[in-house]
Order: sequence, then C-alpha cells, then structure tokens
Amino acid sequence: MELHKLLRFLQPYMTFKGENPEITAIVNDNRKVTPGSLFVCIEGYTVDGHDFAASAAEKGAAAVIAQRELDLDIPVIVVKNTKRAMAVLADAFYGQPSKQLHLIGITGTNGKTTTSHLIEKILADAGRKTGLIGTMYTKIADETFEVKNTTPESLTLQSTFRKMADAGVDSAVMEVSSHALDEGRIHGCDFNIAVFTNLTQDHLDYHKTMDEYRRAKGLLFAQLGSSYNHEEPKYAILNSDDPASAEYEKSTAAHVISYGIDQEADLRAINIQMTSGGTEFDLISPFGEHKVSLKMIGKFSIYNVLASIGAGIASGISISQIIKSAEEVKGVAGRFETVDAGQDFSVIVDYSHTPDSLKNALETVKQFALKRIFAIVGCGGDRDRSKRPLMAEIACQYSTDPIFTSDNPRSEDPIQILRDMEEGVKGESYKTIADRKEAIHYAVKNASKGDVILIAGKGHETYQQVGNQVFDFDDRLVAKEAIEER
Repeated sequence: MELHKLLRFLQPYMTFKGENPEITAIVNDNRKVTPGSLFVCIEGYTVDGHDFAASAAEKGAAAVIAQRELDLDIPVIVVKNTKRAMAVLADAFYGQPSKQLHLIGITGTNGKTTTSHLIEKILADAGRKTGLIGTMYTKIADETFEVKNTTPESLTLQSTFRKMADAGVDSAVMEVSSHALDEGRIHGCDFNIAVFTNLTQDHLDYHKTMDEYRRAKGLLFAQLGSSYNHEEPKYAILNSDDPASAEYEKSTAAHVISYGIDQEADLRAINIQMTSGGTEFDLISPFGEHKVSLKMIGKFSIYNVLASIGAGIASGISISQIIKSAEEVKGVAGRFETVDAGQDFSVIVDYSHTPDSLKNALETVKQFALKRIFAIVGCGGDRDRSKRPLMAEIACQYSTDPIFTSDNPRSEDPIQILRDMEEGVKGESYKTIADRKEAIHYAVKNASKGDVILIAGKGHETYQQVGNQVFDFDDRLVAKEAIEER
C-alpha cells in the first residue's frame, strides 16, 4: 500500500508532502525491519523506539511514524500518540480484518481462558470455523501458535485477524486484558459480542486502584459502539452477581444479556448440585428451563458456562445445541486440572493467582475433600504486592495445611515475597518452603487417602522465571513425579 494512501486513515496528522514509497510491512521492532517497512517508534517501559529509528532506516525502512522530529533521510511522520496511530494504521494496512469476523471479546479478572475455550467449542460444534486468541495460545482453524501476552499489541492482533480471515475463519474468540484495554491495543477491533466474567483484585501494580481497574475493563463495553445494526446486533454479556456489571450496562448501547446465580438474570442457574465428578443445575432462561450436567466442578465453572451460553445465544445458536457442547467439556489445561497417577488422594493444579480465584478454588475443594486440604500457594514477583498477604490469609482460612512457596519471583527475592505473604497470617499455622518443587513433594509425601492437594498459581505454565533466567517447570509433571516416587 502506498504511504500517502495509508496516511489518509490517520487523521489528524502533520501535513506530509514527501515521497510516496510502497509500504510492504508495518513494524515496531527494529529487529523485524525489512526493505519497505513502515517503522513505528513506541516509547516503552524500558526502551524508546525513537532511539532505533536510524537503525531502521539503515535496514531499509521506507518511512517512520514518530512523536517528535527525527533527522533521517526517509519520510518521518510526526503524530501525537504513536501507539494510537499504530492501531489505526494496522487496521487499515491489513484491510480491517475484524469486520470480516464474528468477533467475541472476553474480559474480567478470572475465568477468561475457560470461558473463551467454552465459547470456541460452542461455535465450532455449530459449524463455525473458529479462531482463538488468549493466555495459552493463538489458534487459527486447526493450527496453534505460542503467545507472549494475553492480548497482543495492535500490530500482531490485526495481522492475526488477517491470517484468520484468509484461512476462512468466520468466528473468533479472544481474551481481552485490562492492560490491553488501557493501552489501546484493541483499537480498531470490531467486536460483535463483549463478555464480562467478574472483577476482583488484581494488577494493582499497574492500575493502582480498583476504580481504575474497573474503568479499564469497562472500556470493552463502551467501545462496542452506539449505532444499531438490526441485521447484526451487538451484545454485552454481563454477570448480574458482580456489582461492576451495573456500570458496564450504563456504558454500552449494545443489547444486554445478563447471567448469574444469586441475583435475577436472563440466564440463571438454580438447584445446583456438586460432586467431585461434576456439577448439575437447572438453567432458567427466556427459552424455558433446561437441565445442565457438567463434567467440570465448582461455582466458578457455572459462571463460565452461563457466560458462554449467553455468547452462544447472541451468536444465533440454539440453546439446546449450546448446552450439549458445554456438557462435553471436561475442562481446560491448568484450570482446576486433576493429576492422576493412581494415588488415593486428589491433586489439583489451578491457575488461581488472585485472592478471589484462590478462595473460589479452595471453597470448591472443601465441598468434596474428606480429610485434609493442602494449599500450595505463591505470589509472582514484580506484580501487585498488596495481594500477597491476602493470598496467604485465604490459604490459611480455607485449607488445613497451607504451604507458602515461590511462584515466578522474577527480579524479586523469593524470601521477601514469602515475608510479604506472612504479614497477613501472623499467629496462624502454616509451612514455608521456598523451593516450589520441594513444596509439592512435601505435600504429596504427607497426603493420605481422602486428602486434597491444591497447587495454585501457575496452572498451564511450563516454566518458572527466577531473575533473568527461565527454567522448565510444570506443576502437573512435578506432582506426577512426586506421586510416582512415594
């Protein structure tokens, strides 16, 4: 695409009458520059893309988007905000691919990954060709790719949508993080459906306050648009049991489908029965009452399924087909995933890394644990420190044998993280084992028939980051190894 043609999408911008090269790619990483690239200078947390503009020009960049004048021999287009400009340009360069997709975005503190997988299955079972973007991977039809962030930055995102559309994908589901919303990574995304799971404390290292965190999540619903297309209406799927939903309902002009358990809702679960093997409930809906039998356990699983049912209905799928698909799901990797190596006690690996998700997981465990509950809990380094004592407090309150250990300490001292946790449980009984592998082996060695071990925090992750080093570490494999060594 010619530079001048591309810049027409970027209004207002500083008047530019220079050369008009053919733009073959848009990049914001100097290492990815190829001849004909448009290089976008982004001011990051640790590096400033403006410092690499000259290098980009030497590698053949055709033009540069910047926030200040640069002394280069190629066109430099100065804008107020390069991140915002990058989103606009990426959407235009890739041919506005999200408009070619039935796009569903899911935001919330907990449950995004499970809900996205549930919705993707519901769509696929209904004959849609699907794509998925989230914490675990990106999936385009039958191919999967590794990811760095829950929600990619705008260039990667629009490029991915283009690949999906070219591969014949008609429906895409993506997790939308609060960071991505706040930073404008999803600008240019034409969502058809926005789903809200819940809002509890997390990421206060970034957002600083719960009010700011709540505001960031709400951007997804405010950005659904205010016009009505009755041939393709837009929907907000909101959790009526979460107080934030009232604010989000006011923020959106989209049609609202509510779901819940405790409060009145369009989709409501009643007569809930849980066992160690699954969950049953009656679904009250505008389409009548339906019996639902899940292979997943826990109240949080019901919320995830209800949200998925709402998204399925908004996607035009029959409720009977939606329920059939949901009932077939056994779970998602690292989300309340059992480790079975022939032992007579339960071992569960869960991604619960927030106070609320840990509480939910342990409350579920208490419903079927016959004896002791071991809770192996850690907190990540370089993240919200205020939740550390809360995590410890919940572990002590809802388990018989809390064990504090390392998660991903990153640049922080693991011992200091543990001390921060211990501030919330002075006088309580617990065990501290800094080495995560040793903590898992300890719990397995001391567990007896009927006990439950919950290994919380890392879920599907297959690594542990200590300082600048990343080591192979999978809670599931370590637990299985410990069981086999008993």
